[in-house]
Amino acid sequence: MARVRIDPPEQVLFTTELVVRIDDVNYGGHMGNDAILRYAHEVRLRFLQHVGMTEMDAGGEGIIMADAAISYRSEAFHGDVLYAELGIRDFSNFGCDLVYRFRHADGRDVALVKTGIVFFDYDKRELRPVPANFKTRLKIVV
Repeated sequence: MARVRIDPPEQVLFTTELVVRIDDVNYGGHMGNDAILRYAHEVRLRFLQHVGMTEMDAGGEGIIMADAAISYRSEAFHGDVLYAELGIRDFSNFGCDLVYRFRHADGRDVALVKTGIVFFDYDKRELRPVPANFKTRLKIVV
């Protein structure tokens, strides 16, 4: 069976810490597989806030998640501090990929995550091109 392969972010644009909450722990006593996507969402929100944007106004347009992939690497337990890194790559006309690396303090990866986002006009319900202001604010040249 082929496995999902996600490379860590090449250029880290943002880092933050998260603590594994009790409601993210499953019957196996470790963080459930569904929790990491919520953590990616939290990191994305913190990143956008850090650069003065939101999901509804990311350089002049909204964003919406188009796809997601997760590669689990090791367990995490209630109370563990996870260090999250975020990078951006693979721009297209309408979006890009956000790549996240979650790891323990000792450097062991917990998970690598990729979420594809596209820019979206929520009023017109249609895709929009990547705003130049988005790349400019992040100092990204493609």
